Amino acid sequence: MSSFDMVAVIFGTMLLLMALRTPIAVAMLMSGACGYVMQTGWLPFANFLNNQAFARFASYDLSVIPLFILMGHFATQGGISKSLFDFASGVMGRFKGGLAMAAVLACAAFGAICGSSVATAATITGVALPEMKRHGYSGRLATGTLAASGTLGILIPPSVPLVIYAILTEQNIAKLFAAAMVPGIIAMLGYIVVIAVYVRCVPGHAPEVDGQAPRMTWVSVRRVLPILAIFLLVFGGIYMGVFTPTEGAAVGAASTCLASLLRGEINWQKFKLSFYATAESSAMIFLIFLGADLMNGALALSQASAQLTQLVDALGWSPLMVVAGILLFYVVLGSVMDELSMLLLTIPIFFPIVMGLDFAMPAESVAIWFGILVLMVVEFGLLAPPVGLNVYVVNSMAKDVPIAESYRGVMPFLVSDTLRTLLILFCPSVCLWLVARIT
Repeated sequence: MSSFDMVAVIFGTMLLLMALRTPIAVAMLMSGACGYVMQTGWLPFANFLNNQAFARFASYDLSVIPLFILMGHFATQGGISKSLFDFASGVMGRFKGGLAMAAVLACAAFGAICGSSVATAATITGVALPEMKRHGYSGRLATGTLAASGTLGILIPPSVPLVIYAILTEQNIAKLFAAAMVPGIIAMLGYIVVIAVYVRCVPGHAPEVDGQAPRMTWVSVRRVLPILAIFLLVFGGIYMGVFTPTEGAAVGAASTCLASLLRGEINWQKFKLSFYATAESSAMIFLIFLGADLMNGALALSQASAQLTQLVDALGWSPLMVVAGILLFYVVLGSVMDELSMLLLTIPIFFPIVMGLDFAMPAESVAIWFGILVLMVVEFGLLAPPVGLNVYVVNSMAKDVPIAESYRGVMPFLVSDTLRTLLILFCPSVCLWLVARIT
């Protein structure tokens, strides 16, 4: 059996299991195990699984993931999302489409202490959607805005997918966080511009004059100050070298818990729920890690990665064309897989190919730039049909809005995402500028 035949067997098995509604981690485990046993036999596979499982889960670097997840759950249970939306509404309420713009700002701010796209979308939707409906916003605009804005949870640091990319490629987490900051701000501003244009070009989706728009109050300002302090403490400490990203995640989780306690928003039941939810999310991520390790081990044995590199060289494409092709592949793959599975499965294959190309940049800069590009393209999978996990999450909370309307609502935001991706693709300095300033 040739290398590419083996790859077809491995991926075909995985897709078949996924079609049978097998959890993605289990599908990757079973297809990877099948490919490994076919190439080496049972005993080498058992030995690999034993050693790989210990080596993966004993890694200190992985501890940063549950800590950032716990930080996000404390923020969710502590009622921080409502404070953020109230403040953002006071800032943007005077503009046409202001509540939709406020939802974007609230998602960006919540993403800065959460790190999860789905959690950001679900949390802010619970606060913002009733208010937007009450003020006369259409279901299409409301759900589309909230689903798209939720993606800021993985683009604005801390970002769990970006942490995973850093671990897989052995890059500096702090530098990747810094590189994501400017594209995250551009994404936030781009979404606000999309809303401003949409409500003027497509009438009837937002009130012409909102006489009941919220106004800024000292109470709303005071309630967001602890959130700003947590962000500055965590990321200021990381970039100033006071503590490592893992220590910063621990400080952030403890600070968010303390802020929620002082606000009186969290009780013993919510405290336990935060740890239970963190354990569940972390277990899911780590099992996907193990499944991806098995699949990547089987793919490495097939030598398909080396042959793919040779094929890319033979095509004679320019480095930018190769990266563009990889990004298009991610867009297609995002229609059947979630963002974590995509990263864990494909980065070990694509990263060596990209690092072998000449972009006239230092190797570290190429690795950081490629990571930000992948992170932005992964957002497409969270919004685009037929999967669009963010769209499903938000739409499930808006019972009276057809799913087709929600998909129509995210289309203008996908245009903004496409333009931003092209900007970063052709102008790497946009994401590398801040990295150079802090190092």
